[in-house]
Amino acid sequence: MLFRSSAPAIVWFREDLRLTDNPALQAAVASHRPLVLLYILDEETPGLRALGGASKWWLDKSLRALAASIRQAGAQLTFRSGRSEDVLDAVIAETGAEAVFWNRRYDKAERDLDARLKDTLTTRGIDVSSYNARLLNEPWQVETNAGGYYKVFTPYWRAARSNFHARNTYGRQTTLNGPKLDSEALDDWGLHPSRPDWSTGFDEWTPGEDGAIARLEDFLDGPIKGYKADRNRPDLDTSTSGLSPHLRFGEIGPLQIWRAVHAGIEAGTVPETDGHNFLSEIGWREFSHTLLFYNPDLASENYNTAFDFMPWRTDKPAFEAWTKGQTGYPMVDAGMRQLWQTGWMHNRVRMIVASFLTKHLLLPWQQGEAWFWDTLVDADPANNAASWQWTAGSGADAAPYFRVFNPISQGSKFDETGAYVRRFCPELKDLPDKYLHAPWEADDSTLRKVGITLGETYPKPIVDHSGARARALDAYDTLKEKRDAA
Repeated sequence: MLFRSSAPAIVWFREDLRLTDNPALQAAVASHRPLVLLYILDEETPGLRALGGASKWWLDKSLRALAASIRQAGAQLTFRSGRSEDVLDAVIAETGAEAVFWNRRYDKAERDLDARLKDTLTTRGIDVSSYNARLLNEPWQVETNAGGYYKVFTPYWRAARSNFHARNTYGRQTTLNGPKLDSEALDDWGLHPSRPDWSTGFDEWTPGEDGAIARLEDFLDGPIKGYKADRNRPDLDTSTSGLSPHLRFGEIGPLQIWRAVHAGIEAGTVPETDGHNFLSEIGWREFSHTLLFYNPDLASENYNTAFDFMPWRTDKPAFEAWTKGQTGYPMVDAGMRQLWQTGWMHNRVRMIVASFLTKHLLLPWQQGEAWFWDTLVDADPANNAASWQWTAGSGADAAPYFRVFNPISQGSKFDETGAYVRRFCPELKDLPDKYLHAPWEADDSTLRKVGITLGETYPKPIVDHSGARARALDAYDTLKEKRDAA
């Protein structure tokens, strides 16, 4: 669509903080209008979920990187805060903009807001165009033969792949122009933590589009070889791509990853099995967004309503021990400390700690989901909610509730070298491998030699594994009885 108008167009950046393969930006540039490049921090519109602390840290760095890239291209990224509707109205009045471009979002509150804005702006004669920058297939594009959405991953991903025809990616926009507007200062938004600054361990991350592209290139240059075999190994630094926070903020899109992986397969630099196994993780992300689209309360309400009858416990000390990595189970504690220190946790360990919370401690998954939302740099509204419900047993295509992850055997199996526990639980670093994942099994002499006093230098287990498992299964039986009686 060629407008060829002197009136500006607004490009509203949201979860698409990149200049490469950004469909809304691409279309806006093609309109030949001067561009107002805008980011709105909206913490006022009712229903929008506020970002957690770790996500705000990432957003701060990502916006700075995007602003620098836009400056290099000859334009300005304008920062404004407030209700999105009010900010857009103000910017339209300031600039005389006659068009708005954005990429679509899939949370219900965000969809409702976008629909309302599109209606009101269109009524005022302002052209509004929206695009897909976030998913391979949008939720409504993959349907069962009966016309509904898929509730099981494997047939979903089979249908999604067969339905997907990858377009060519758009190149990076290197020349941009438009009016300079008054802009708020990022420093005034307080996204970076202070008093105290708890982000000192986050320096392993490089937020921004360039960091995302570097991560992808590094991963495809080597670690993807063996991905299928090693992806569950948190003791290996290269077992995962580390792309999840970049995807969360749209610094890279799934199409870019899809095309890069397939190019590697075709060139013979990426093993086909490893490449497709990695892309199936992109598939789980797509599946989670479909679930969220059709189940807007996924972060708070049980997908499987039978779990409304689950006799969850209330135990604040146990929950605090879990959040602090003080459960007495090294694999759980290492994961929770990794989360606090780095803002991220290996996916296998996420399942282990989530199972521990919901089954060993019998605490509601919503508490864990909220904690992850605040502490993960990749806290995605779809992935986070769907994954917690999967582990808890209440979700779509979920692990059965009676599957209780044993943190001892899971540690021994997936932390083969012990490097993971030793890194994040340094008080256990000298413990022999035999006892590393169950220190309470070591004799007093062994513990003394390595300077460990259980209950002092490292906690005793807050629950007994066998007893906790039995309690969880009893709770599940109670759920079934209450459900059947309802």
